[in-house]
Amino acid sequence: MSEIWMWLGGILTVVGALVVATAALGLLKFPDAYSRVSAVGTAGGLGIVLVVLGALVLQPGIGDAVKAVIIIVLQLMTSAVGTMAIARSAVLVRTPFARLRYDELHEEHEHHDE
Repeated sequence: MSEIWMWLGGILTVVGALVVATAALGLLKFPDAYSRVSAVGTAGGLGIVLVVLGALVLQPGIGDAVKAVIIIVLQLMTSAVGTMAIARSAVLVRTPFARLRYDELHEEHEHHDE
């Protein structure tokens, strides 16, 4: 395997892992359940797809390509459904939305009064 393909596979894998790590950070930092679900659903789906593509580039083959396509399709389908199910359950149990602590419009209005 050429060195370019090894670099590409490594980059895809690392970028995918960083996307998943960003989603994990969003779980800790975002203020409410709805923004957390959004972060994990989108970033988790994209991150896993990138990791699988990186692994496929590092280990190419027909059997591995078929497995990668199946993994990617299933991940994208179940990630969206799972994210919506979790968000809907949060709505049904009346999970409150976080209130914003910073009001940009209020700050602008104060500066125009001076």
